Amino acid sequence: MARTGRPARTKQDWARILEGVRGTITYQASLQDYTSFRIGGPADALVEPVDVEDLCRVVAQARAERIPVFVVGGTNVLVRDGGIRGIVVSLRQLKTIRQEPGHVLYADGGVGMPTLIGYAIRRSLSGLEWGAGIPGTVAGCVVMNAGTRLGEMKDSVKAVRMVDPRGRVVDIPAADIPFSYRKAHLPRGIVAGVWLQLRPGAHDQIERTVKDYLQYRKDTQPLTWPSAGCVFKNPPQDSAGRLVDAAGLKGARVGDAQVSDKHANFMVNLGQARAADVLALIRKVRAAVKKQSGVTLELELKVVGQA
Repeated sequence: MARTGRPARTKQDWARILEGVRGTITYQASLQDYTSFRIGGPADALVEPVDVEDLCRVVAQARAERIPVFVVGGTNVLVRDGGIRGIVVSLRQLKTIRQEPGHVLYADGGVGMPTLIGYAIRRSLSGLEWGAGIPGTVAGCVVMNAGTRLGEMKDSVKAVRMVDPRGRVVDIPAADIPFSYRKAHLPRGIVAGVWLQLRPGAHDQIERTVKDYLQYRKDTQPLTWPSAGCVFKNPPQDSAGRLVDAAGLKGARVGDAQVSDKHANFMVNLGQARAADVLALIRKVRAAVKKQSGVTLELELKVVGQA
């Protein structure tokens, strides 16, 4: 049964609601394979549109039926064990990348950052080196203004293509988007693509910078384990990882969820972790840090879905 109090929709209901959608549709689909944490309950209907036009159709038809739409695919998301009611959209099939005049790249929202960085390197375009080692999608990196010590997504964004809640394409110049720490203040809708203003550079230098920073991340972060990246935002003038480490929580576990012993602001899935384990570990860490240092850690991780 759907947890809204209404009878669960049948496949026939969904076939009517999603009529004309050309992408892949899966019912009661586990979301574990759609998050970097490899954790998450089922979606009522998981839709992978084939292009932006198809995405517009999904959004418009969901709105007509008053069905919520959630986009999955970012690295900073924890889906609760009860999953997500309504329609979950994956942008995996939106993979277009093209070069435009003036050292500009356009990338669909479903393009992975490693793929985009490789594309830029082959064309000797600089400006994305900061993203080395980030496994998320372009859309996810825009929404959370992803960044590292080398830079942030906002440094290169020229404009963002969105599908608004009515299913219409809207292009928004970067100048109209307020960016802050780990957040782009966008209007409601779905990021379908982004234009990035890059600059020409020496191919060997760009490639070396990416390789060096990727090696740094491998040395200091648990990139071989499923995780959602940094769990907590860094407090002003401090580091969340340092505070967690100082509270003695490196290596702490709840079930198969563990505070990484390599970087204390990462929590990893050792194999069979549930969202409930991660949330219990978050509570444990926040309580210990508050007691030890007086700081209340704010989540960078986005928690969605039902328990």
